[in-house]
Amino acid sequence: MTRRILPALLGTVLLGTVLLGTVLLATPLLAHEPGTGANGGVRVDAGHLHAELVADGTTAVSVFLSDASDKPIAADGFKANAILVVDGKAQRFPLTPGGAGRLAGLAPVAIPKGVKGAVQITAPDGSTAQAKF
Repeated sequence: MTRRILPALLGTVLLGTVLLGTVLLATPLLAHEPGTGANGGVRVDAGHLHAELVADGTTAVSVFLSDASDKPIAADGFKANAILVVDGKAQRFPLTPGGAGRLAGLAPVAIPKGVKGAVQITAPDGSTAQAKF
């Protein structure tokens, strides 16, 4: 009888281990890949938020905030700092609420579309998130 129970028990444990491993490996895949946002910018995950960076070659920069369902979030009470790399140099500048779920700021230099960098976001409750572009 022990000969029958032991293989069945080992098979169950092995199946459970495989299923758990599959779930753990797939979890990072559930995050959104960077994509184009509703305003034509690059949209990335930023903690529990989505952030869409819109830069058009001028000094004006906008970051649109949305929830996990891509519904716009009012930017009132939010603040952020952008650190964007232009011509190999980090350009740092603040972003403040600009209406319509948008944080806005003026960079010290023109910011090209597709720029790389990060935006550090602080919510009204003091929680923080980082969007990497």
